[in-house]
Amino acid sequence: MEGNYIQVHKTARYFTLGQLSPETQAVWFVCHGYGQLANYFLKKFDVLENDQTFVVAPEALNRFYLQGFTGRIGATWMTKEERLTEIEDYINYLNQLYDNILLDRDISKIHINILGFSQGVATVCRWITSRGMKVDNLILWAGQLPADMNLDLSREVLAQTTMYVIYGLQDEFLTNIPHDEYVKNFSVAGFTPHILSFDGKHEIHRETLGRLRDHMINTKKGL
Repeated sequence: MEGNYIQVHKTARYFTLGQLSPETQAVWFVCHGYGQLANYFLKKFDVLENDQTFVVAPEALNRFYLQGFTGRIGATWMTKEERLTEIEDYINYLNQLYDNILLDRDISKIHINILGFSQGVATVCRWITSRGMKVDNLILWAGQLPADMNLDLSREVLAQTTMYVIYGLQDEFLTNIPHDEYVKNFSVAGFTPHILSFDGKHEIHRETLGRLRDHMINTKKGL
C-alpha cells in the first residue's frame, strides 16, 4: 500500500470583532485552543472592543464531535496523524488570512498583536517563525513552546517583538510542571517575556486580558 497526496481547496472560517477602518490602530489575531470553536472563543475578547481595535479569530481547519457522534463540536489545529502536512496547511491558511485582512493597509501605522491560547500557542509560534511577518506583540497564553520550534530563527524573527506569557495559577493542564519552571522554560529558550498570572484555571480571563491591554497602552506597545 502506498500513501499519496493531493492539494485541494478548503473553506476556512473566521470571526471578527469590531470594524476595520482607517481609524484602526491595532489588529489582533487570536488562535483558540484544542476542542474550541472560534465564535465562542472570540466572545472572551469583548474587553478589547473599541473604535480603534479589530480582532480576528481564525478557526482551525479540523472539526470533530467532542463526545461520541453528536452534540457539541470543537476544532483542532492538528493531530499526530500527518502532523507535518497539517502544520503546513494551517500555516498557509493563517498567512493567507493575515494578508487578506491587512491588504492595502499601512501596517507600519498598525499594531499587530498575535495571541495563542493552549494548543494555539504552538500554532502561532510555528506560524510566526515560518513567515517572519510584522508582529508587535506575541501573547502566549496557557501553552508551551513547541518542541520542534527553531529557537535560533525564532529569536531572530522576534527580535523586535514584545512577548507576553500568561497563565492561571490553577490551570489544570499545567499541573505537571511547577509554575517557576514553566516560566523559566521561556528564558532558557532565549526569550525575555513579560509574565502575567491570574487566580483561575485554563481559560481566557477577561480581567487579565484587560491588564494586558492596559500594559500595552501604558508602554505604547499596542492597543
